[in-house]
Amino acid sequence: MKLTVNGSDYEADVPPQMPLLWVLRDTLGITGPKYGCGIAQCGACTVLMDGIAVRACQIAAADVQGDITTIEGLAQGDALHVVQDAWIAHQVAQCGYCQGGQIMQAVSFLSLVPDPDDEAIDAAMSGNLCRCGTYPRIRAAVKTAARRLNSG
Repeated sequence: MKLTVNGSDYEADVPPQMPLLWVLRDTLGITGPKYGCGIAQCGACTVLMDGIAVRACQIAAADVQGDITTIEGLAQGDALHVVQDAWIAHQVAQCGYCQGGQIMQAVSFLSLVPDPDDEAIDAAMSGNLCRCGTYPRIRAAVKTAARRLNSG
């Protein structure tokens, strides 16, 4: 199968039902998406498929349609994505395990809802779990990123 991941083309000889998460991690060596639960409930494996957040643990390799972006492909050269900058500014990460998925969910969300309120942020991010409980910082970082994206 052929995949475009983070702007690079790959060919992977994998079973069609292999989850995208394992294709990325075990076949391509892209380890930003993490295994958390395997049932699309925690969000640690979140990647973007054509800009929309999906759970890589539940997408079969044969069902991948479009370009895949992982946390490794979010920055442009030396410039971090505005969401990554906001995460750093608000010191969101504690253990960091879930943060790649959190950031990818936030990027997708802000592309669809550019000026969210707290309720919308909480609803959009509720499917991404954080054992460290950094939810107030996550909300603040998403709000900061939204302001920066809207200010041009």
